[in-house]
Amino acid sequence: MDLLIAQVIAIVKRSWKYRWPGLVVAWLVGIAGSVFVMMMPDRYEASARIYVDTESILKPLMSGLAIQPNIEQQVVMLSRTLISRPNVEKLIRMADLDLKNQSKAQQEALIESVMKNLSIQSTARDNLYTLAYRDSDKESAKRVVQSFVSIFVESSLGSNRKDSATAATFINEQIKNYEAKLEEAESRLKEFRLRNLQNMDADGKDSASRLREMSAELERARLEYREAVNGRDAARQQLEAERKGAISTTQSLLQESNLNISTPELDARLDAQKRNLDSLLQRYTEQHPDVISARKSIADIEEEKRAKMKELRKAALASPSATGANGGGSATAQEMSRLLASAEVQVATLRARVDEYSARYAKALAGVRTAPQLEAEAAQLNRDYAIHKKNYEELVSRRESASMSGELDLAAGVVDFRLIDPPRVSPKPVAPNRLLLLAGVMGAAFAAGLVTAFLVSQLRPVFHDELELRSRIDLPILGVVTRLTSAADIKRKRQDLMRFGAAAGSLLALFVFGLSTMAFLMTRAVA
Repeated sequence: MDLLIAQVIAIVKRSWKYRWPGLVVAWLVGIAGSVFVMMMPDRYEASARIYVDTESILKPLMSGLAIQPNIEQQVVMLSRTLISRPNVEKLIRMADLDLKNQSKAQQEALIESVMKNLSIQSTARDNLYTLAYRDSDKESAKRVVQSFVSIFVESSLGSNRKDSATAATFINEQIKNYEAKLEEAESRLKEFRLRNLQNMDADGKDSASRLREMSAELERARLEYREAVNGRDAARQQLEAERKGAISTTQSLLQESNLNISTPELDARLDAQKRNLDSLLQRYTEQHPDVISARKSIADIEEEKRAKMKELRKAALASPSATGANGGGSATAQEMSRLLASAEVQVATLRARVDEYSARYAKALAGVRTAPQLEAEAAQLNRDYAIHKKNYEELVSRRESASMSGELDLAAGVVDFRLIDPPRVSPKPVAPNRLLLLAGVMGAAFAAGLVTAFLVSQLRPVFHDELELRSRIDLPILGVVTRLTSAADIKRKRQDLMRFGAAAGSLLALFVFGLSTMAFLMTRAVA
């Protein structure tokens, strides 16, 4: 710490030795800076205030029908990007600032100057924007601000219309593309259905379900066929016994055959109702109204069948006694022949049904192997068609929303620009701030003097004690010769110090006087 303090003291002593060159430089810098500040031209500021109204009465009414852009964000972005080179070039042409420019360099300098002096200040909460421009000519500044206001309003409207047109063009192109894709998907789906029409089921069941259903129907048909064959065989045996003349045996066989009396009409209705019940049970539960109604219909038909068969049995049992009494038995034989014929018809019908169900079952069993591939292909085609259709419908809906939004912007004016304060020029110059600049010149002058004294002391160093000399030359010091100070030396030093103080004080007093005068003039101008 002591070494650092010693170095600082040594630097101060060496700089103090060359104080006069530093003072001269301070005077020169102060005079030159003051002249430059006083010669700077006055600059006037023209400004205008614009209010951007983004709240429209149609905005809440059209919510959900038309696209609602973020108007506040668009206006803020516009205010930040408005001062661009193309806009400034357009502004220069509108304000006639390029009439005096002849060379390319002058045009570039003018563009840079205008971009530097233009400004946009905003309060985002109130949507108020202040457009300002500074120039040495009042009329030029006012023309620039007027042109700037026009560009600000036109840029917003033009960008909205351009965005709407671009969006509509893009959406129309996408709709055409998806329309072609949708037509292609529909063609593929139609060709697939026509190609596999015989393998597709209208009720939407898969191949395994259809195979199980076909197997159940085939087993039911086979059971009914076996029952009909047994009934036919019993009728044939009874008829043969009747022909042999065994009346008692014929009566017993006739009673036995009566148990297998056939009622084709009731059997057909009963079979149709049972198939309907099986179909309903595959889709609904036992408590469903259709299932309960089907079961009730089956019970009614079975009751009617039992009553019918009872009547036929009574008639069959009554015939043998009558014929026996008349001594013939021909009525019994005729009845047995009729029953046998009816049984033969029923057996043939059920045999045809079994053959038909067997053929369907074989065909369904053969189609099970290729069914998964067909179902997967159908699912893929349906999925592609559904995706294209969904995208197409969404694009059409968005096109309508975009069209409605564009018409809304043109008809209602979602953004309303209101000129609160028209362009006006300040009557007093706003720049330069000579009071502040003179204070800066004063500080710069004294700083230049101190730096000059320090630099000269570094260029021509002087040692004030033996310790500093020993640290610099790194040689042993044998002795020190002391200079005696006379009264004349002391007087000369005092006079030199007084002259330096007077010169430095004069510079400071001059700056203080200049600052005070400038402050007084500015106060009177404001008043």
